[in-house]
Amino acid sequence: MLRRFTPVLLTLVVVALGVTALAARPDSSPPRRTADYVVLAGVAGLRWSDVDPQSTPTLWRMARQGSIGSLSTRSAHRPTCPVDGWLTLGAGSYAGWNGSRRPGGCPPASVTVEQPDGIGANLPDQERVVAYNADRQPWGTVPGSLSESVRCSVAVGPGAAVAAARPFGRVDRYAPALPADPAGLLGSCVLSIVDLGTVSGTDPADRRADARRADEALARVLAARPQRSLVLVAGVSDTEAPARLHVVVADGPGWENGWLTSASTGREGYLQLVDLAPTALTALGRPMPERLFLGRPAVKVEGRPDDLASAIAAPADADREAAAQRAVAGWFFGLLAAAQIALAVAVLPLLRRARRLAGPHSPPPVSPRIVATVELLLVAVALAVPAALLADAVPWWRGDHAGAYFAVVTVALIVGATALVRFTPGHDRTLGPLGAVAGLATLVVGADVLSGARLQLNGVVGYSALEGGRFSGLGTVGLGVFLAGSLLTAGWLAQRVRRQWRPMVVVAVGGLAVVVVGSPYLGADSIGAIALTAGVAVAAAISTGGWLTVSRLVWATMAGLALTIGFAVVDLRRPVEERGALGRFLTALGEGTGGLTVHRSSTANFQTLVNSPLTVLAVVGVLLVWFALLQPWGGLMRLFGIYPAIRAALAGTALAAVIAGLLGGAALDVAGAAAALVVPMAALASLRVLDHSTDRTQPGTGHPRPVGPGGGPSGGTPSGGRSDDAGSAGAGDSTDAAAASDGTAAEAASDGTDAEASSEGGGAGGPVDGGAGDPDAGARPAGRSGTRVPVARTAAPGVSTATGAAAGPAGVGTG
Repeated sequence: MLRRFTPVLLTLVVVALGVTALAARPDSSPPRRTADYVVLAGVAGLRWSDVDPQSTPTLWRMARQGSIGSLSTRSAHRPTCPVDGWLTLGAGSYAGWNGSRRPGGCPPASVTVEQPDGIGANLPDQERVVAYNADRQPWGTVPGSLSESVRCSVAVGPGAAVAAARPFGRVDRYAPALPADPAGLLGSCVLSIVDLGTVSGTDPADRRADARRADEALARVLAARPQRSLVLVAGVSDTEAPARLHVVVADGPGWENGWLTSASTGREGYLQLVDLAPTALTALGRPMPERLFLGRPAVKVEGRPDDLASAIAAPADADREAAAQRAVAGWFFGLLAAAQIALAVAVLPLLRRARRLAGPHSPPPVSPRIVATVELLLVAVALAVPAALLADAVPWWRGDHAGAYFAVVTVALIVGATALVRFTPGHDRTLGPLGAVAGLATLVVGADVLSGARLQLNGVVGYSALEGGRFSGLGTVGLGVFLAGSLLTAGWLAQRVRRQWRPMVVVAVGGLAVVVVGSPYLGADSIGAIALTAGVAVAAAISTGGWLTVSRLVWATMAGLALTIGFAVVDLRRPVEERGALGRFLTALGEGTGGLTVHRSSTANFQTLVNSPLTVLAVVGVLLVWFALLQPWGGLMRLFGIYPAIRAALAGTALAAVIAGLLGGAALDVAGAAAALVVPMAALASLRVLDHSTDRTQPGTGHPRPVGPGGGPSGGTPSGGRSDDAGSAGAGDSTDAAAASDGTAAEAASDGTDAEASSEGGGAGGPVDGGAGDPDAGARPAGRSGTRVPVARTAAPGVSTATGAAAGPAGVGTG
């Protein structure tokens, strides 16, 4: 009765853990009204490296008394040119100006501003811009939403006119340039948007001159600001490729001496450009528009250093790291893909010759030194991504040769981690390297997530604040490595306990991983948590052996659906502005705008699929597994038959990685990151299984005791290989019997238990080399004539043969 309800109980445990993790939210008081007026002052291209007490004294004083942060200026176009940045500022969502663009550059701003009455202004191109964003962009953006949410707004300068124009093109009040005394203009409406100029170029002297002019204009704005006003200064855009992080400063009542953050970033010291519009409306106490902004209101958090120079050094350093990350990440993943391809080619002949054949014409075995070298290289390439993540603990981006410094640090970490795995106790066992690598990768990624995911932000294998997609928690690559590492670790641990306890071990380890991935305090990835739940359910269902039957698949599917529904119910009960991605999507479906979300996801999947180097890793991994490892000579099917918990872990990893990538808009990126860890370890374990395929083991013992020429025990294994550990892998499980050859695990018909080997060579009750159950053994071809010569096996005194019942002429029943 208990066994019948075990799937139900395990499903409930996984779902309960997942919903608990996803439903929790950090305590945050809702933003409240803090000002009667808001002034948004924009400087295109302004970065923190342009701010100093000499060139920008006004901005320096403002930053000292206000709150500061780094601004990601993502828009509908890349890079975000000034006209795109101003348009996004006024829309509160990713927007783009229609018109031709040269690749990687910004066209000259050609905004036509008409002044028919001398008070306001009109943008004749606005209707075409609105139609372009509605028809050609997937965000559902409405330019001018910020101005539409207030009764009156002021614009100073052409860039500000783009931000302040209503959807039909009208600007309420407009001045082409900032007057000498702008007090009357800034006090005429509750919202003022001011264009302070542009800081562009790469020459430090030119940038200082541009920043000085913008600072002088800012001084006039601050001198004329209305009472109880909030002034936001922002570097609203880039001026050329590549993109950079920019300045954002908030000064006003309640914004003193802190870091800026928002719910859209979840990271102190970071805002997005789309956050400025909801920040302005919240500060004024005005309601949000009917079509919600993509951004979230900014809030101040404590913890900023009292010394402003030290405080500014942090966002300036983040800008340098993000700029260096883009250049280094491309060649890192390119080299990783090349290394995976090279090792896939190198491992093929080793797989073909790893299983030694009987007879005089068997090819000579590969040198043990070559095999050991390839094994170390497989371990090294599997640890490349965790090592690259750990490399960001060293400030490699601060030097003149950032790429070279990163390479040196990463290679040193790979060598150290490979040595650690090599000298870990149990390395000589078949699953020793797999368990050590999986555990080490899980530990590295998990420790980073538990400590705030600081290594992932702007990291080479993390996510970039310049992209604006994620600022906290687990990134795409980290998710792939973590779910693969955690499931492999669960499978490795489960293989070492009794058969009936294996599902519990998988659920315990996998459930903990679901909490880490889904908790908003940690991984903050609800889609990843749902995908991992499905993977854990599948792994638990088949960890005891057998195939993924319809009933097992139903329970795994129900676990994923139950978690999704449970989280959706909880998320929909929150206020609209606090809902997560799933709640916002369901809300959009109810409003009839869910197609935009689907369109965005499909577009992101396609772009990622064709542009990401991780796609190469995923494809190469699939090709190696399908055309080599899963072949009769590849060893993976044999590994699956002997170690069903490892097969379960690999199946769960594949399912979770594909679901997380497709639902998260990352295509095969999650699968590629998981393959970078899983495929090398699967190849290494397959090599070792084949290496032990001719070992002989006395039933019930953990290590083979091969026979010598005289019928007595010899000093080593018959194959000359390392001692086997399959028996210890299933130690303590009295129901485990012998494994089938080459991946077919014989299951007992009476109780459904899987028949496992006490060694990889086979044991009592199962077919082994030389027995009737192994088509490649018992008789070997001799010469070119194709005649088959039976091979006799001699048992040690007092020990029965391990060939099982001889059936047919090919089997040998006695020694």
